[in-house]
Amino acid sequence: MATGWAQDGAVQEQIEDSIQDAVDRARSQLPTGPSLTHCEECGDPIPQARREALPGVRLCVPCQTEHDADQRQSAGYNRRGSKDSQLR
Repeated sequence: MATGWAQDGAVQEQIEDSIQDAVDRARSQLPTGPSLTHCEECGDPIPQARREALPGVRLCVPCQTEHDADQRQSAGYNRRGSKDSQLR
């Protein structure tokens, strides 16, 4: 019998899937390969401590900060949708 309601555990499953998607997206954006000695955006030197702390780093701190701000603005989640409509 169809009631139009989500099955037990469906909400938790949706939450877990959303979290896993966010983790996968974040991991895919991690730098890979050797660190650069100079920022690929502005050309300023990247300090040795930063290169050691973040293997594969490609941007200096100011450029990385700007890049992260741009990413936050474009990362959209539909938080206004009806839960019932998302779980049917």
